[in-house]
Amino acid sequence: MNQRQRSNCKKVLMYSAMSLLGVGMALSGDQILASRAIAAQPTPLLTSASLVAQVPNRSSAILSATDPNFIVGVVQQVGPAVVRIDSSRTVRNQVPSIFRDPFFRQFFGSDFPTPPATRVERGQGSGFIIRSDGLILTNAHVVSGADRVKVTLTNGQQLQGQVMGADPLTDVAVVKVNSTNLPTVRLGNSDQLRPGEWAIAIGNPLGLDNTVTVGIISATGRSSAAVRVPDKRVSFIQTDAAINPGNSGGPLLNQRGEVIGMNTAIIGGAQGLGFAIPINTAQRIADRLITTGKVDHPYLGINMISLTPEVRQQINSDSSSGLRIQDDRGVLVAQVLPNSPAARAGMRPGDIILRVNGQTVSKAEDVQRAVESSAIGGTLQVELRRRGQLIILAVSPGAFPTKAAQIGE
Repeated sequence: MNQRQRSNCKKVLMYSAMSLLGVGMALSGDQILASRAIAAQPTPLLTSASLVAQVPNRSSAILSATDPNFIVGVVQQVGPAVVRIDSSRTVRNQVPSIFRDPFFRQFFGSDFPTPPATRVERGQGSGFIIRSDGLILTNAHVVSGADRVKVTLTNGQQLQGQVMGADPLTDVAVVKVNSTNLPTVRLGNSDQLRPGEWAIAIGNPLGLDNTVTVGIISATGRSSAAVRVPDKRVSFIQTDAAINPGNSGGPLLNQRGEVIGMNTAIIGGAQGLGFAIPINTAQRIADRLITTGKVDHPYLGINMISLTPEVRQQINSDSSSGLRIQDDRGVLVAQVLPNSPAARAGMRPGDIILRVNGQTVSKAEDVQRAVESSAIGGTLQVELRRRGQLIILAVSPGAFPTKAAQIGE
C-alpha cells in the first residue's frame, strides 16, 4: 500500500469514527479552560414546561419577515437578554526542581528570576438568560474548570456567576447570577426547523459585544463526526450566519425572535460554516443540570465507523488495521474498550452492527442516537454480523465514565 492510500485510510478513521469513549475537544475557537465541570447545589426542578412558563408571553411581538426591519425588531426584543461571560482559573505552574536547588540559588544569586508558581488562564464567550431570576445558558467549554465567572449585561452591569453544572458531552452549561427581573429570551422549537429559514446570531465575538450576524439555516441534523467533534452527542444545526470565537454560548434565533439553537462550533479555515446546538437538546440538558448538577449519559464503550464501499476498500488496503471487511453497509466496530458494557456483552472489533432494537442502522450516528435514548442499566438488542454469521447480543448500557474512571481502566 502506498503512502497516499495509508494517509486516506487514516483520514477515514479519524473523521468517520464516532466515539462513545469521550475524548475532550475544543469548540468555536474560544479559549478552553478545562474539561472539569463545576457543580453547585441543586435547585428546584426546572422542567421543559417551566422553562417556557418562566418566559414572558410575547405573542404580540411575533415578527414577520415581510417587514424589512424585522431583524431590528428581533435584536431589540432579544438583545438585552444576551450576556457576555468572562471566565478565569488559576493554574499552578510546574517549576523545574533546579530552581529550588540551594546550590543553584547560591551560584546564581538571589536576584536570579524564578518562574511564578501560578498563572491565570482566561476565556470569554456568550450566554442568554432563560429565567428572570438569573438562570443563563451557555457552552460548557466557556465555563468548565473556571474559578471565577463574570457575567456582563448589555447595560454594562456586571454580576458574579456560579456554574450550576456543565455537560461536556453536549457542551451545555447553566450559570446562575443573583438578580431578579432580568430580561429573558423566548424559546422556540428546534425540531421544526427547515433549511432556508432565517437565522440570526447575537453574541460577543472577539470581544466585540452585542454583535449581530444574519444568515439562514443551512442544514439540520449534522452529525458530530461531520462537524469534526466526534466525542459530542449532538445533532447540530448548520448556519451561514457568521460565527466567530466568542460567539460560543450565544443564541441562534429565528425570524420571530425565538431561540432555536446555541452557537457552539466552527470549522477552522472555512467560511459560512457555523454550528449550533438545537435548543430542544440544550433545554433538556439544562433541566437535568439544574436538578442534579450533572448529566449521566448511557454508553457502550466502542468506536465505530460508518461503512461504505470506499471505506471498506481503504480499510482492507491498510495491512496495519488488522481488519478484513466484507460488508460495505452497516456500522463497523473498530475498537471495544476493555471492561466496558460492550466488552462484557461479547462485542469484538470487526463486528458489523446491522440493527439495534430491531431498527436498521446504516451510520454510526444511528447507533449513537439509539444508545443516547436508551436507559442506563436497560437492555439493547444488537444484531451484528461476525465473519459471515448473524449474532444477537443483549447489551446493557452503563453510565458514561468520568475522566477519573477512564484513567483507572
